[in-house]
Amino acid sequence: MRSMVKVGWLALLLAVGCAGRQDLETPDYEAIYDMPLEEMWPSVREYFTAANLPYREDQGSLVLETEWKQEFGGSKIAGYWHRYMVIGKRETPTKSKLWIIRITKSVNRALSRPGKELDWGIAAARTPDSEGSGSLNLSPEDDADRLSFPMGENAFYMESGQGTRDLTMEWRVFRGIMPKLAKKQAVRAEQQVAKAPGAKEAPTFTECGQSILGLKKLAKAGGVLLLGELHGTQEVPRFIAQLVCQLVTAGMPVTVGLELPVENEERITTFLQSQGGEVDWLKLMEAPFWRSPYPDGRGSEAVANMLEQLRHLRAQGLDVAVFVYDHPKLSGQQREDALTKTVLAQVKAKPERFHLVVSGNVHPRTAKGLPWDKQYKPMGHLLKAQLEDVTALDMAYDSGTAWICAANKQSSKLDCGVKEAKGKDNGDRFFVHTWSSANNEGYHGVFYVGHVTASEPAINKGLGNPNASAAPSPGSGL
Repeated sequence: MRSMVKVGWLALLLAVGCAGRQDLETPDYEAIYDMPLEEMWPSVREYFTAANLPYREDQGSLVLETEWKQEFGGSKIAGYWHRYMVIGKRETPTKSKLWIIRITKSVNRALSRPGKELDWGIAAARTPDSEGSGSLNLSPEDDADRLSFPMGENAFYMESGQGTRDLTMEWRVFRGIMPKLAKKQAVRAEQQVAKAPGAKEAPTFTECGQSILGLKKLAKAGGVLLLGELHGTQEVPRFIAQLVCQLVTAGMPVTVGLELPVENEERITTFLQSQGGEVDWLKLMEAPFWRSPYPDGRGSEAVANMLEQLRHLRAQGLDVAVFVYDHPKLSGQQREDALTKTVLAQVKAKPERFHLVVSGNVHPRTAKGLPWDKQYKPMGHLLKAQLEDVTALDMAYDSGTAWICAANKQSSKLDCGVKEAKGKDNGDRFFVHTWSSANNEGYHGVFYVGHVTASEPAINKGLGNPNASAAPSPGSGL
């Protein structure tokens, strides 16, 4: 290897920072190594070995592929896996770069496309279609292949996988190995993560899903991000888990506020600090909240899975905290005042943290008044008056389904179940978008979660049951 690597101080500082901190926002251009590919490649092997990502290598072409690894590793019901294909490329004879393709796969049948499990039989024979378009219908085997083909980044289907170039991972590797190559000992090679107080160690690499576009520019110490959601989807809890993971692994400690009854605070805190065993799940699910006669989506299987993912991040030593703030015995303005008081106390007690507060989409509004009450002061409006950095985002999504409780006009009671949710297609990737100014409701932008799918009440799925089994891994053959 050359005795000196041709990397200017300015380029190196832009790439890794004076203290080696991982920038919250990933650059939108490629990372270029100012050295031949063959000299850089051994350090690539060392990085993936240190990150505990076992791989197989094609020695002749400088390509390696990691083994399947579960996202948010250890989640009981997540059902998502990923692997990386790393391709070394020569930019010039003396410069090189990496292309990293991130492949995601799911074997969670709950996320399969509706109708995929049906046996179409003779109806799928290779005959011209009834509409006379001239196209051929597919055989059962070909139809199964078509349905298993991934359709969009967040549409993970049974036995499906799709590859997407991961610029964030490319910069992670660059920042991890360039300081060693440049022999600048003052610059740390590790990615700076938000390590929990008292934790003995925290991982230098954690898989957090595909980067959420536009997120990291909103994350500031002392900042409050209010998310107004549609309860009862699989996608919002997953969005929250990915958001938290991506911020804490970039050095930002995060506290999550959930719109669950305050009576559950101790039980949820205990679970998040536990080993996540069957007894821990049983204790969590014993709370009356999970057995509400009108389950509105806040106690869904996806929410329970999100708690498990946050628990696992904490167990690794990452600085994640959770609190609950709902006061269901109150209503109207009294409830908004109580919600505000609880959230405000959390934010003021830990001004060095970033607070993510999730609720239904009335509470986060920072504008005064509702259509039926012009004097109404939502939680977001009250928080905005007392805190400097409050951003409210409304939920945006593509059409699908959600578990919704709606008034039944005939019985005057709440009717809870899977219902259609109409939205607008803005692609398949999670993203955050802010406007130049707040709209009439006081929202500053939107967070987009793609196509939505209903998530049933967690208790219906038997979570916490000692006989419940985890989803098999992709390589298990099940």
